[in-house]
Amino acid sequence: MCGICGYIRRREVTPEQLKRMNDTMSHRGPDDSGEEFFEMAGGYRVGLAQRRLSILDLSALGHQPMHSADGRVIVVYNGEIYNFRELRKELADYPFRSDCDTEVIIAAYLKWGISCVNRFNGMFAIALFDREEEAVYLIRDRIGKKPLYYWYEGEELVFASELKPLMACPDFQAKIDRGVLSRYLFQQYINAPESVFENVFKLTPGAVLKFQGGQIQTWSYWNVREAYEGAAKYPVKSYEEAKEQLKALLQRAVSLRMIADVPLGSFLSGGYDSSLVTAMAQAHSAEPVKTFSIGFYEESYNEAPYARAVADYLGTAHTELMITEADMLQMVESIPKYYDEPFADPSQIPTMLVCQLAREQVTVALSGDGGDEFYCGYNIYEKVAQAQKLDALGGLVHGICNLPGIRRFGMEKKLPFKVRVIAGNRDRESKTQFSAGNYPGMARDMVGGLPSGKCALPVHYPVESGYPAGDWQICRMLLDMDTYLPGDILCKMDRASMKYSLEARCPILDPDVMDFSYRIPHSYKYAAGDKKHILKDIAYDYVPRELLERPKKGFGVPLDKWLRGPLKEQLLCYVDNGFLKRQNIFDESYVPKLLRSYLETGDRGSGTGENYSGMIWAFFVFQQWYAYFYGNSNM
Repeated sequence: MCGICGYIRRREVTPEQLKRMNDTMSHRGPDDSGEEFFEMAGGYRVGLAQRRLSILDLSALGHQPMHSADGRVIVVYNGEIYNFRELRKELADYPFRSDCDTEVIIAAYLKWGISCVNRFNGMFAIALFDREEEAVYLIRDRIGKKPLYYWYEGEELVFASELKPLMACPDFQAKIDRGVLSRYLFQQYINAPESVFENVFKLTPGAVLKFQGGQIQTWSYWNVREAYEGAAKYPVKSYEEAKEQLKALLQRAVSLRMIADVPLGSFLSGGYDSSLVTAMAQAHSAEPVKTFSIGFYEESYNEAPYARAVADYLGTAHTELMITEADMLQMVESIPKYYDEPFADPSQIPTMLVCQLAREQVTVALSGDGGDEFYCGYNIYEKVAQAQKLDALGGLVHGICNLPGIRRFGMEKKLPFKVRVIAGNRDRESKTQFSAGNYPGMARDMVGGLPSGKCALPVHYPVESGYPAGDWQICRMLLDMDTYLPGDILCKMDRASMKYSLEARCPILDPDVMDFSYRIPHSYKYAAGDKKHILKDIAYDYVPRELLERPKKGFGVPLDKWLRGPLKEQLLCYVDNGFLKRQNIFDESYVPKLLRSYLETGDRGSGTGENYSGMIWAFFVFQQWYAYFYGNSNM
């Protein structure tokens, strides 16, 4: 686990400037660093740099940039190739000098070309310079565990694991892409390929970018829709077979992710996913696995007792930290520095705290991420199923309310809240993304007028007709795998763990496990209303049902209390008319009115369409990010 950056430019970047870019990511790789320069056809100069967090082969032989034995290929790389030892056996004719997976990437490329990526089981962001081909490749793992940004403008390319190196690059223009902001305010994150800056993009998960002769081309070697379509044609024939094969694949995925030359542990919340991963890890370990959880003094979202009970049953070496609201508030000011661009999932705060706790004892931690998206675990999936059943009736209500003689009375607006949501859900491209209240309109209205010729992204993802499933639940799960999982969940964990130089590994997102999950009939995942049924059934083979069977709580953050209390003064500064005028981003009349309404009305609670603390928090995080980078003259 590391951080990488580099460039292919005709304009000069000095060694000192590349080092400065690289050192903005020192938290991602505190153990070693390297920067090198190369000439390329067309007057281009290539710079490659890496910050190293040593996990495998801790010796100097793992230093990057790493060269092939013949000098043809140079690689900088962030991540882990878990099956590197298996691949190494197939590459026995290569003269290996180290015992790390980076050199396996080089050997694999020399033998199989860029198609070698199809053989990699891991999480990775790779930059590879082929001096013979005069080309640079950027490669991102299938589901987007590892981030990779790139700035392409004027036939020059700059790339990095985070935005900070790009911001530190000479000539970088930090022009905010206002077209993404309404979607950000609504979704609370910015999904690939967009970023917060114009001309800066995230390489999409499962993609390759090739730079050659000043031009770039990109293609997918893996994507959610095609993987689902291909695998779903061959469904597993029985529940028993599905359970047996999934269990075996998960066991292998866990064992592969326990390969490390540094201390390893596991996050443990006491829920199904983390408990299953931890139990399998303990089954593979001769010693008690180190496990970590945080607890809250607020009982409504404190999961610590459940985690402790599971740890006691499994016999792990458990560490628990009780945190206060003050502990979480102290983390708020670090959000812009480590999340790089506006990111407003509030669970990032307790996630940072549990990563901080784990890093005191280990360098690698196993995570249960991915279980909800792949096995139908979120509550929204139940609501989606209900909405599909009521869709025809909702269409009828919408049609009646919009008859010429009735429309002028505004009947639809007078309907009960939940009826309005179902009736108004008419867009085929976003049927599973139905919205509460007027949130989409609010998100659009908060952003000021866009420059001529600039269009705003729709707040929903208008992509659902591209998914093959007629079942709305499956469609929403596939959408979440494409958007929410890489753009929010995995981004959250990457930045939180890397803040403390901690590597997080996710066995449930093993490529073989993901591909097999698409062969599992949906009725095995959502069985008579039981979410994540097959995954729970496997977990019960390791942990008694009574220790796991309980409502999901998750990490709770009291946003309303914070925004109306300790963060209120700072929030009000961000809607000061002078501040908004200087920014020229948000609507100077609408946003202050919206904020006053929010502060004065109090919390109306969920299910009313009037609890928009999430959108106000997203606005707060953006303004905090803006003040940190622009106010500190770092851009």
